[in-house]
Amino acid sequence: MNLTNLRKITPVALAFALGPLCETALAQPPEAIFRLDRLNALITIILFSFFILLYTHWAKQGKPLFLRKIPGLDAVEEAVGRATEMGRPVLFIPGIDELDQIETIAGISILGRVAKITAQYDTPLVVPVRYPLVLAAGQEVVKQAYIEMGKQDAYDEDTVLYVAGEQFAFTANVNGYMMRERPATNIYMGAFFAESLLLAETGNAAGSIQIAGTARPEQLPFFIAACDYTLMGEELFAASAYLSHEPLMLGGLKGQDLIKVLIIVCILIGSILATFGYGETFIEWFNAV
Repeated sequence: MNLTNLRKITPVALAFALGPLCETALAQPPEAIFRLDRLNALITIILFSFFILLYTHWAKQGKPLFLRKIPGLDAVEEAVGRATEMGRPVLFIPGIDELDQIETIAGISILGRVAKITAQYDTPLVVPVRYPLVLAAGQEVVKQAYIEMGKQDAYDEDTVLYVAGEQFAFTANVNGYMMRERPATNIYMGAFFAESLLLAETGNAAGSIQIAGTARPEQLPFFIAACDYTLMGEELFAASAYLSHEPLMLGGLKGQDLIKVLIIVCILIGSILATFGYGETFIEWFNAV
């Protein structure tokens, strides 16, 4: 359309053409800036952030924060010391899942602490992995641990080694290593599946001290039956803060624990109110997320 045709459009014609669009725009209510139905989520986020920042601040100031004893983590240094005395290696398996899984990340984090202990005692450490990304992350974590302990010359790139990409090929390779080398200590931390009992039973037959941790409830009975110590569920995720005592980790752990207590209290209050028929308003406040 050229300028000549545009000049021919009268105001009446323009209003007639745009009329339906204007009616549609006026019929739709303006979008609210703040959604009151999600106020509960906002309050939860504010409380969660406040408690984490508060505990982190206290940890940085050096205030003692209570953490209950986890026997499996307390036994790590003792188990590595046993391997040192016997002159045999420590076997650490950070699960058999990919690096994007939180259990694998937790296992790699615990590996860093174990590597510091083995570097301090000059104890051989063997870390078989199943995926290339876990291999790269494990090598970097172990190398950094040796550097922090001033033992960078003792670091061996073959400490963390790729074994196999298939589940039971990995298991067969690790089981063969256990029976040949008979490591004094086996540590399993991460995500495990059907191979959990095969690994743990082979390590038990080899006479190793075994410490396991996983958040997979269906695998916990096998580790409990065949290992000396077992970290169950969230104990695996708390292990990094427990071992390192870093303020940021401690603050996050204590803040999460307090929020869980508040959630449990809310559940109990809601249950009591609902039992006596007064809980509709209270429960409705938690429905919208």
